[in-house]
Amino acid sequence: MPMTSHALSIKNALSITATPTRSAKALYFALLACKPAEQARNAAASYLDEQLKTAANSPCDLPDDPLQLATWSSQQAAQVGHRYQAYLESRQNGTARRYFHNKAHAQYFLKGVAPTKLVDGAWLYGLLAHWNDARFNTLVRTYLEELGEGLAEQNHVVLYRQLLANHVGEDWQALDDPYFVQGAIQLALAEHAEHYLPEVIGFNLGYEQMPLHLLITTYELAELGIDPRYFSLHITVDNAHNGHARRAVQAVYDAWPHLGDDDTFYRRIRNGYCLNQLGASTLSVIDEFDPRQEVIKLLQEKGALGHLMHVNRCRFAERTVNQWLANPADIPTFLAVLEQRGWIKRHQDPRQSHFWQLIEGERAPMFGVFNAHERQLIHDWIAGDWVSPASSTRPADTRCLPDRPSSSQPPLSGSDVDEEARLLHQQLAGLTDRQAYMNRLIPLLSPRCQDSAAGLLATRLFCQQFNRGSAHA
Repeated sequence: MPMTSHALSIKNALSITATPTRSAKALYFALLACKPAEQARNAAASYLDEQLKTAANSPCDLPDDPLQLATWSSQQAAQVGHRYQAYLESRQNGTARRYFHNKAHAQYFLKGVAPTKLVDGAWLYGLLAHWNDARFNTLVRTYLEELGEGLAEQNHVVLYRQLLANHVGEDWQALDDPYFVQGAIQLALAEHAEHYLPEVIGFNLGYEQMPLHLLITTYELAELGIDPRYFSLHITVDNAHNGHARRAVQAVYDAWPHLGDDDTFYRRIRNGYCLNQLGASTLSVIDEFDPRQEVIKLLQEKGALGHLMHVNRCRFAERTVNQWLANPADIPTFLAVLEQRGWIKRHQDPRQSHFWQLIEGERAPMFGVFNAHERQLIHDWIAGDWVSPASSTRPADTRCLPDRPSSSQPPLSGSDVDEEARLLHQQLAGLTDRQAYMNRLIPLLSPRCQDSAAGLLATRLFCQQFNRGSAHA
């Protein structure tokens, strides 16, 4: 649909007055504030303009004729399906995992994509204000399903937070800028959906198509004992027959302008679609994993305080442990010395390495220094090519997924509400106008709030009203 001249003038003003930001990470956290400052919102518009310039020069596989989008989507899904079946056949014939060499590798991936996954669906948030407009019905419904329709056990962000809590922790926040690009784009689109409507629709079109890496990731995470439910949920809801992928195509047609420049509208759709290609991706995060470098980085971080904590009984190459740890640049050499001295026996059972014996077990001298994720990394780096005789080489059966994790936020009921939920019910009780009722709920469905107890309750209440019949064709 064409923008009004007023909307266009606002967009131009935002682009002109905003100071361009080079930090996706800073913008990401600024936009996740309870109420983003106007400066952050202006920076978001400027950031989108910068990213769209890059996207406009990126390769695009969308068909030239928008009427072919449905066929294109179906063909893409079929190709992915055939490639996945070939992958499964190769695994059944004994081929090694394609993505994850070990559990530490999978955990590294979970951390690397966390900034994107923790704002899942954010690009659609700005369209909630149009819940009663039939043109945006499919997009609003897609966003509500990303939020699990208010059920914690189906809320995508809740599920991913559980994954992080079980396997990674919160150190994802220390990731470098490229890991935050996709999340910053999504949050920026959320803030300015009115002004970048075709780009939002195009981004959604790209994000909701079924990629091969989603299927393989789900399979291999289950194989490594990591609950893949967050990823398997996307396989079911993003299907090209009646799921988000199909709806993403329909959303293009629903919003198509009856008046205005069709070519410009579709060009902007394509540019929004290409935004998906920017920043760190699933495959780039997987490919960059270097276990030795990660162990070095880990010991460098520990050494910041650790170089003051060791007694000086042991010496390696004429230096104490404290001396080795004092200079981060010396850590690679220190590891090499530990290998030479036999304290680390690569490509063998880690239990045979004295270094591992120091950190694993309740009676270990260094018990508690390394958390579970850090110990997994050290274990898998030492093990290298060694395979435990007890480990099964049989590929995982992804039809038998782990039980759903318990909700991190208990479902709320009339007799079990926290103070925020009580206040929300109180505020809503005084609203007789349906639009005012929905407007009060919308801020609680934001990327910042949607996985909180109050956000989950607000989502359920919003869904109840929306499902009554949000619009009439």
